[in-house]
Amino acid sequence: MTEVTVNSRLCGFTHKIKGQMEGDKVIIDIDTPCEKIKNLSHMEVPMMELFDIKDNYVMEKAKEADCTSICLVPCGVLHVCRIEAGLLSKRLAENVGSVDITFE
Repeated sequence: MTEVTVNSRLCGFTHKIKGQMEGDKVIIDIDTPCEKIKNLSHMEVPMMELFDIKDNYVMEKAKEADCTSICLVPCGVLHVCRIEAGLLSKRLAENVGSVDITFE
């Protein structure tokens, strides 16, 4: 199981994303106070739909949930899926620790 925390400081929400590979899908659960993101919880993401930046399962579900274009949660979900699918090193991600956007 992979777990990440997304701190969406612009909107004031913190989201806990958990993912587990089951067969050819990653099961995603999200603990969140955001009503829009709650609609993304318990997604079953097909592994073969993780590769394209625009046309993929997670981004389609985010669009259906009416997420804003700057929402960080879909990106967090994609990171979890890629780790669970073995496409991103879990050790590397843990060693890096966090990904930031800094406004200057």
